[in-house]
Amino acid sequence: MLKFKSGIFEEASKSHASPKLSSILIAFVVVFLVIYLFEGIVPTILTTKPMLEEFAKMGYEAGDKISFADSMRVANKVIAPPAVMIPTLISTVFGTIISMLYCRFGEMRSLGSMGMRKKKLIPHYLLGLLIGIALMTAIVLLSALFGAQKITLCTNVNYGIIALFALGWFFQGMSEEFVFRGYLMNSIGGRNSAVLAITVSSVAFSLAHAANPGFGPLVFINLALFAAFAALYMILMDDIWGGCAIHSIWNCTQGNFYGISVSGTNEVESVMKTTAASDSKILTGGNFGIEGSIFTTVVLLIAGAIVIVMMKKKSIIETDSNKAKGENV
Repeated sequence: MLKFKSGIFEEASKSHASPKLSSILIAFVVVFLVIYLFEGIVPTILTTKPMLEEFAKMGYEAGDKISFADSMRVANKVIAPPAVMIPTLISTVFGTIISMLYCRFGEMRSLGSMGMRKKKLIPHYLLGLLIGIALMTAIVLLSALFGAQKITLCTNVNYGIIALFALGWFFQGMSEEFVFRGYLMNSIGGRNSAVLAITVSSVAFSLAHAANPGFGPLVFINLALFAAFAALYMILMDDIWGGCAIHSIWNCTQGNFYGISVSGTNEVESVMKTTAASDSKILTGGNFGIEGSIFTTVVLLIAGAIVIVMMKKKSIIETDSNKAKGENV
């Protein structure tokens, strides 16, 4: 059985919350809904009027029941303009704030148990940026190499808008890391096994994207793989900053550099434009974007394996058999 030596989990073990997985998950669902409500305030204000106008164009009248498919289609359309999408991304800061408040005052555990450490914050964040860029670039280049995608350079690029998107992705990536890794994973890992914590938080992260366009089995697997990679990387580095950087720059590089739909959202201002050159959803990811492709699967499996090897070298991971050998020496 695998065992993890984690300073973050050790700090989280001092939590006053129930150690029962069911109780942790019930609390998480409540906190997640609160986060969802707060994060939805800004986009609701910005999109209500244009959504009503779009529904009117489609023939809907006041009181009519609107189909889920039409609702999602209209929502994706009205949220696409930068004036709406950028504030929406920035508003995800509520996820970071609320998860911090719950862990500190709800579970009575330190912010350090969420991975918030001052030591090596900047170098760890910068390293995470490089890793995130490298991972997404490897996926895109593999896709192009095998003829699944075609990459072209855009003209008249608005770099000011891209800079604002980068700011939005900074908050969005950080938020999801705090909610699913800093909060959920560490709440479980502090009182239960690390394997259970990584597995449950990864599945939860993947399911949180289930309503996105193009979501399917391979997308589910890839999102869970990304979450597991981010979890292992967090344990390896013993803080949350590298994972935040990887997540944010992964989305920014994907959307604003290579011009690919991020998790099924609309395409945004970008330096390059990546278009499908194949009809295979397995190769291109379909409507969800390249995150749903087999190339993402391969790159994340390799990245995860590298992190596991590094964890073993640092003796962060050990098995019962290895422990027994050590005791017999």
